[in-house]
Amino acid sequence: MTRLAGKTAIITGAAAGFGEGMVKRFAEEGANVVVADLNHKGAEAVADAVGKNAIAVQADVSRKEDVDAMVAAAMDAFGRVDIMINNAGFTHRNGSMLEVDESTFDLISAVNMKAIYYATLAVVPIMEMQGGGSIITTASTAGLRPRPGLTWYNASKGWAIAATKSMAVELAPKNIRVNCLCPVAGDTAMLSLFMGEDTPEKRAQFKASIPLGRFSTPLDIANAALWLASSEAEFITGVALEVDGGRCI
Repeated sequence: MTRLAGKTAIITGAAAGFGEGMVKRFAEEGANVVVADLNHKGAEAVADAVGKNAIAVQADVSRKEDVDAMVAAAMDAFGRVDIMINNAGFTHRNGSMLEVDESTFDLISAVNMKAIYYATLAVVPIMEMQGGGSIITTASTAGLRPRPGLTWYNASKGWAIAATKSMAVELAPKNIRVNCLCPVAGDTAMLSLFMGEDTPEKRAQFKASIPLGRFSTPLDIANAALWLASSEAEFITGVALEVDGGRCI
């Protein structure tokens, strides 16, 4: 259980759901982990469960000063940043694209898109100095095969996928690998927003579109992120990895 021994990972949106799963899985494999989330109490609870190899940082990833402070905290605590996981995300409720107000649209853009820009500015110089690193973004199957009713969220995830591929090409000479995960919907706090309403009928409708017949789990996503972050994937960059039970076939 030492696939990430000696490495430090920053994981945003880490107080629950996919992010919490990544924190626990990465720590199991020997990583030091920065548990970053707007929900500081939730982040502290996750970090406390992991133990001395994790610290909690309150961070609003839509604010550059918070992202810079998050990275500084990682350097102060562990002296390096090897893995940057842009996992924090936000969506509007499933419905007409014309009914999404501007403030919600702006928040989707800030959390799902601009936060990647801020994190990149902060960690790339550190990774370059260290001789390499790994940047992973939690995108979505929504960026590959959009569902009706989530237009602006879908578009933000499509942007994240395109940014991943472009970053991978530009950062490859610095030995910085850039990949993203494309999960199908999981049974997390955002599921009701994706569905519009949380009913047995809606859940059945969503599951029917997944050939393997279930939602994704935090462990599914964490295992995929672990592989991309590890040396086992040292020749993998620019990939949008579908973790979707066959949804995108």
